[in-house]
Amino acid sequence: MRSAYIHIPFCHHICHYCDFNKVFFKQQPVDEYIESLITEMHHAKEINKQQEPLKTIFIGGGTPTALSAKQLDRLLEGISTELLSTNELVEFAVEANPGELSIEKLEVLKNAGVNRLSIGVQSFDNELLNKIGRVHRKDDVFRTIKQAEQVGFDNLSLDLMYALPGQTIEQFRETLETAFTLNVKHFSAYSLIIEPKTVFYNLMQKGKLTLPPQEHEAQMYELAMEEMEKRGYKQYEISNYAIPGYESQHNLTYWNNEYYYGFGAGAHGYVNGVRTSNVGPIRKYMEKIDESGTAFSTQTEVSKEEEMEEQMFLGLRIVKGVNKEIFYERFSVKLEEKFGSQIQKLVKQGLLVNDDESLFLTHKGKLLGNEVFQEFLIS
Repeated sequence: MRSAYIHIPFCHHICHYCDFNKVFFKQQPVDEYIESLITEMHHAKEINKQQEPLKTIFIGGGTPTALSAKQLDRLLEGISTELLSTNELVEFAVEANPGELSIEKLEVLKNAGVNRLSIGVQSFDNELLNKIGRVHRKDDVFRTIKQAEQVGFDNLSLDLMYALPGQTIEQFRETLETAFTLNVKHFSAYSLIIEPKTVFYNLMQKGKLTLPPQEHEAQMYELAMEEMEKRGYKQYEISNYAIPGYESQHNLTYWNNEYYYGFGAGAHGYVNGVRTSNVGPIRKYMEKIDESGTAFSTQTEVSKEEEMEEQMFLGLRIVKGVNKEIFYERFSVKLEEKFGSQIQKLVKQGLLVNDDESLFLTHKGKLLGNEVFQEFLIS
């Protein structure tokens, strides 16, 4: 076990595209929830006999920065007691909303050893931000970054979105140009996906949501890749770009198909060959933690067959692809023996490169990633 994901399901405002497990902050048992999280971490450490310190921790949501400075402090104290030897920690990252991070909260995070902030910017166009249900504005982003740097954070990542309702290629270009003025070390750029049970999904069902055509979405993706490359940000995963040395170590845990804990309501984990998911409703989660120290709603043992498939569709998200030697070491079977026909077909279609060391996506393959990944889902 080298990583842990910790879920904070509280938000002061719900965005129109979000389908993560979350609730409005008001009248929620936030303090009690934090205590349940700490109990869950303690229990996991005991039953898994976790000797080795973790290498990465990611606190996501919801909105972790919706917590007060005092609540953040208690959560971080619990994490430190139960999970950390901070000397061993390579990356301790927290998701943040622009405009919700005061100097006081930033200092609490910094003092607890947090060394990376992932800031949900999405766009620098105030009109678009309003349209997608974000409450921050362009100026909040500038202020938040300035304050974070003041407190001593130098590893900042910005999340950007494209193919938003009514968004033009020119508007996305402007967002990128503004983003580059901020000199942060990392960007994630994702296209909007309409998920069930979201405001956007309901609008789409009623025919009230106008999205850019697919070819515009592809052009926005190409634009992101070109502009990032020009500015020295290397694409290391389908949607992620970094100044070399600042890649997200926590997310690489997922893409390398390694084990990680999932703590909190609705959180997913992968522990000793078993994929786990916790119950979503907050009070139900807290009751289960009180009863047994765990809150699993499902525990699914991953067969060798499934693990190989996961290795492919997760590993191919990374630009350098799936390493043949590592695949053989892990599964005692050669990549071509297992997936020969799929590889041949995809190479022929110009979607994959198959060299001596690894298998990786071509430029065209990146644009049609999901079609490639599907080929490896046999079971």
